[in-house]
Amino acid sequence: MKQKIRIGIVGYGNIGKAAEHAVAQAGDMVLAGIFTRRDKGTITPHLPGVPVYTVAEAEKLKDAVDVAILCGGSATDLPAQGPQFAALFNTVDSYDTHAKIPDYFKAVDSAARKAGTTAVISTGWDPGLFSLMRVIEEAVLPRGESYTFWGPGVSQGHSDAIRRVKGVKDARQYTIPIESAVEKVRNGDQPAFTTRDKHLRDCYVVAEAGADLAQIESEIKNMPNYFSDYDTKVTFITQKEMNTKHSKMPHGGFVMRTGTGLTGDRYVIEFSLKLDSNPGFTGSVLIAYARAAWRLNKEGKTGALTVFDIAPAYLSARSRDELIRSDL
Repeated sequence: MKQKIRIGIVGYGNIGKAAEHAVAQAGDMVLAGIFTRRDKGTITPHLPGVPVYTVAEAEKLKDAVDVAILCGGSATDLPAQGPQFAALFNTVDSYDTHAKIPDYFKAVDSAARKAGTTAVISTGWDPGLFSLMRVIEEAVLPRGESYTFWGPGVSQGHSDAIRRVKGVKDARQYTIPIESAVEKVRNGDQPAFTTRDKHLRDCYVVAEAGADLAQIESEIKNMPNYFSDYDTKVTFITQKEMNTKHSKMPHGGFVMRTGTGLTGDRYVIEFSLKLDSNPGFTGSVLIAYARAAWRLNKEGKTGALTVFDIAPAYLSARSRDELIRSDL
């Protein structure tokens, strides 16, 4: 009987739970354990019989886990956990602080090479699948322009920024592509967009009792790096409305490139996602790349890798021969 890939999940928040569900759908994998910084007794896995360990116990389980899925946040968790766990296991993560990815890659690569492990960093859908499509589209259409539109969907980072505003109890922010901008690209044009031209920011806010609503709205709309460069709408709602109408985390978007041939022919490439659950889909991508990490390590490939380095056949549970017969 073929050995199943033993998966460990580090962190049991939204992404960790989504990865657990994705493992349950993968016939070639088994969940070997969940690692947490919390009290183990507070964790109840969805899958029956799955053991729960503390992060401190990880080193003792080096031989029990084939690939560790790192599900912590990019701000503080992964910069430490990426190198730490790559020194013990093959790993996959969704580190998404774009400007710091080169430094993160170097740190994880150094730890993985020393340990002889394989670490796939910054996967998911952006960075991840969208990154891959940007490279493919530009390679196919070297003479052209690339465009990325995000949404419609909840931006967790922007929602958190609103919740830090004085007087805000809860908030959700939806990033919405401007349809007229998307259509210009789909028509084969190559417009030069400003930030404001591409996306709207739609904010739903629960204010604390007695808070100054006008001040909250002004502070949100003028927040640098988040809202000041966008047309932003702020709607105040009750906590009940927030819980009933805005509890899910949908997202998605488009990666597009328009190009021209030497004779003036116009071409448009578009890759799009529409996701009911941002973490749910991200978990599924992580599991596919966990399969690749395990296979590549078996072949002797060590160090840090990105989506640019991994052929699609490594992601599939099907054999290379089957893929050639059915999908080529």
